[in-house]
Amino acid sequence: MPPLDHTAFINSCRYERGVGHHTLRAYAQDLHTFARFTKDHQLADPFAKDDILAYHRHLHDVLDAKPATIERRLVTLKSYFAWRADRNSALPSPFADVHISVRIPRRLPRPVDRDTLKIVLQSESEPTPAPPEDQNVTILMIKLLIVTGLRISELTNLTIRDVSTDTSQMIVRGKGNKERIVFVPNEKLQEAFRQYCVNRAKHGSLKSPLFLNAIGRRLRSQTFRKRLRVLSDRLGIAPHLTPHRFRHSAATLLIEEGTDIRMVQALLGHANLRTTEIYVRVSNHALRRALERADILSTLEH
Repeated sequence: MPPLDHTAFINSCRYERGVGHHTLRAYAQDLHTFARFTKDHQLADPFAKDDILAYHRHLHDVLDAKPATIERRLVTLKSYFAWRADRNSALPSPFADVHISVRIPRRLPRPVDRDTLKIVLQSESEPTPAPPEDQNVTILMIKLLIVTGLRISELTNLTIRDVSTDTSQMIVRGKGNKERIVFVPNEKLQEAFRQYCVNRAKHGSLKSPLFLNAIGRRLRSQTFRKRLRVLSDRLGIAPHLTPHRFRHSAATLLIEEGTDIRMVQALLGHANLRTTEIYVRVSNHALRRALERADILSTLEH
């Protein structure tokens, strides 16, 4: 059986659709899993509907994959075969008559609660085993995540020139390499951010990464996650802090403070409003405050 042309598909997604690095890596993993399945089961290309159904059973019964993983692997595979069929009509997609419904449990986001956020921010002045500059940069990045709702990859991929001179806004490249402007609203944070950016500009060009690791290279998302684990352990925070929990916190806090949901959608870079609407469900604090302000019973009694 000739190998599936995965590389050409990945390159097409990268250069024609502007798909991000992490998504491309997921696509490659998904296609590799299917290729291994076809090899183990000696399936011949072109594949049939029954092959796809067998692969679905394999994901569910043998690999015991989570519903979200199963859905992603099937969506990737369907996209690949559609791309291939578009380029070669002699190779129709085996998904043409396949209807697979994967029920994914709806999980609510787990933002960092307000009290824990206060503990994290107050830790800035505490002595730590880590070098002071690492601690200061970590807290600065946490503050930026809280007020901007950025994905950690969006934050670590910033260059010096992406930040305005007064550090009140940044140009961010999100999923699909789509650009959006993100604002830094707090004056005290702006000043700390400005001082950091001025110092970075002295030691790098405008194209240089904004945040660096211990050896002077771009700070990787995974390195920042490790820093958050260390901070969580030191402060006794469980479950441990993650960049995405700060993103959840940003959205939830804005909703609780009455920010219009479409503004939150724009800030987070969500393509679909339904993705943002989930934060309305988790904002019980906002519901309580609204009910207390309304105080319907007092209105009726007076």
